[in-house]
Amino acid sequence: MAIQLEHATPETLDEIVEAMATWQQDGVPVQLHPGDLGWAWRFGSAALAKDVRAWRRDGQLLAAGTVDDEDGLIRMAIAPSVDTDADFAARLLADLSDPAQGVLPADRGSVEARFGAAFRELLHTSGWTADEAWTPLRRDLVSPVEDCGLRIETLDADHADERVVQDRVEVHRASWPSSTFTVEHWREMAASSAYRQARCLVAYDRDGNGVATTTVWSAGPGRPGLIEPLGAHRDFRGHGHGRAITLAAAAALQDMGSSSVIVCTPSTNVGGVAAYVSAGFERLPDVTDFRRPAHSPG
Repeated sequence: MAIQLEHATPETLDEIVEAMATWQQDGVPVQLHPGDLGWAWRFGSAALAKDVRAWRRDGQLLAAGTVDDEDGLIRMAIAPSVDTDADFAARLLADLSDPAQGVLPADRGSVEARFGAAFRELLHTSGWTADEAWTPLRRDLVSPVEDCGLRIETLDADHADERVVQDRVEVHRASWPSSTFTVEHWREMAASSAYRQARCLVAYDRDGNGVATTTVWSAGPGRPGLIEPLGAHRDFRGHGHGRAITLAAAAALQDMGSSSVIVCTPSTNVGGVAAYVSAGFERLPDVTDFRRPAHSPG
């Protein structure tokens, strides 16, 4: 049974997003979510496809990842059916270790692989070492989510008020000073297949100021949904708006049928972790990326 590595194309992105959605499960480590691809889609399908790699066996998609050339990092999602598949894990490792395969560069290489027991074990025994630490958080959505206390406006694939779109962009940029997010980027993202199961939320205070924003991504009913990204306007911090928009995000995903809501943030983001915990999220054990050993091929 041949295992093949392929570079994504704009035409295969929809298939990859759909497959990744089926790999999302409760009770397993948080891994790359279709919403991660959806957020990256803001730069266009061609740019996203250039950064996506996928692995198939007999035509079936079994793993996918997004490559960050600047950092020499691939963030991966792996199908539960190959969780303990040693042969598949060996092929993944071979492709990540060989720069000629066009996944990771010769001078550096890291992988975010939080799921895939056989692959993670092989990385460890092959000398890949711990890299950046991340904190996953999860909130179950069985019970009702408490009201966030702010007015929330929603943008989905079928409803896009122009004023709210503008606010979505402005609040995001005020939350992330280095952001290049634009209305055009939002429209590109909103036109993607991933956004058919997504919503953008903008929170307003009692004076009508946009104070926080987020995008939530469903993987389908009964599966974990993702928050990516979430931010509070820098001029209105210290009033609990981060907690409020987090609650609104959880409520939106519950309304969309998600079984839980997940998020993963750098462990150094102490304030962010505290805000999620205050909104009812459970902090899961920290996880680290893997860095390729210096003696690896290339």
